[in-house]
Amino acid sequence: MAAMMRGRLGATITVLSIGIIVVGLFSLGLGQLKLNPMEVIHILLKPIGIDLGISLDNPYAEAGFWSIRPPRLLMALLVGIALAVSGLLMQAVFGNPLAEPGVVGVSSGAALGAASAIVLGLTFFGEWTIPVLAFIGGLITTLIVYTFSRNKGKTEVVTLLLAGIAINAFAGAGIAFLSFLGDTQSREQIVFWQLGSLNGSRWIHVAVVVVPIVLGVIISFFLVRKLDLLSLGEKSARHLGVNVERLRLVTIILVAFMVAAAVSFAGIISFVGLVVPHLMRMILGPRHLPLLITSVLGGGLLLMLADLGARTLINMSDLPIGMFTALVGGPFFFYLLYRNRKAAGGWG
Repeated sequence: MAAMMRGRLGATITVLSIGIIVVGLFSLGLGQLKLNPMEVIHILLKPIGIDLGISLDNPYAEAGFWSIRPPRLLMALLVGIALAVSGLLMQAVFGNPLAEPGVVGVSSGAALGAASAIVLGLTFFGEWTIPVLAFIGGLITTLIVYTFSRNKGKTEVVTLLLAGIAINAFAGAGIAFLSFLGDTQSREQIVFWQLGSLNGSRWIHVAVVVVPIVLGVIISFFLVRKLDLLSLGEKSARHLGVNVERLRLVTIILVAFMVAAAVSFAGIISFVGLVVPHLMRMILGPRHLPLLITSVLGGGLLLMLADLGARTLINMSDLPIGMFTALVGGPFFFYLLYRNRKAAGGWG
């Protein structure tokens, strides 16, 4: 059994890794200026002194390539990783495969912060005002939800979920009120931001986002053993030496930082944190180390595919990336509900 699971893990990692490479090459080549995979490889290798001797038809293709496509591709990879890993962590600490990062209100808080900057015309941080306020809004709502869930030094999971529902509703009402106050341009910007987009991603944005996301993933690897023990039940985990409250606090902080960093530049992108970890769990079982490794790869691949579709399905248009993830995630969510209900004997 162990050998079979190792083989399945190796096959899954191989397929996902090849998928990232192939989708990455096609994504870098597709767009208004089309490049074939060999031309893409030629441009990528040229800075390190490897020249394949391929001449490009457009002399400006190389300069435009480096300033637009690689940063957007890397942003898609990083945001997908952040959302998938955060979803895995939330499902682990709640013991619920239907949990996802939005439970703690980080996405809705970020949207409220962004909407405030858009409608009120705030410019505290120049062009960085919207992502900075989105990041701050996501952290504040998460802090509020966690604070209300504490009772006598312990975190009540049910209260945390209810507080998350309440803060999401409050943030939604705040966004609606700001949309009412704003002009047509502001409302359109708020709606587009809520649907998610990687359009306009630049190298400086990638540099800002990569730090909290990579650190969050690295720290997550140190939590997998404790998460495995927590899956046995809180009492069993405590008997085995796990500080459950500290584990929950660290996990929620990690989720808040990673998701807030991701959505502050990409907007709200739904269902990635739900779909990817659960799909990996169906393939590989409950152990969190294999789930974490494959969620990193699967989340990055899913968002790269969604961004590729957003850029190329309609000529000369850039569709909201959240629309594609919802198209995949919505039916999958209904499948999860059906599967769980059927397993519980609710449907014949």
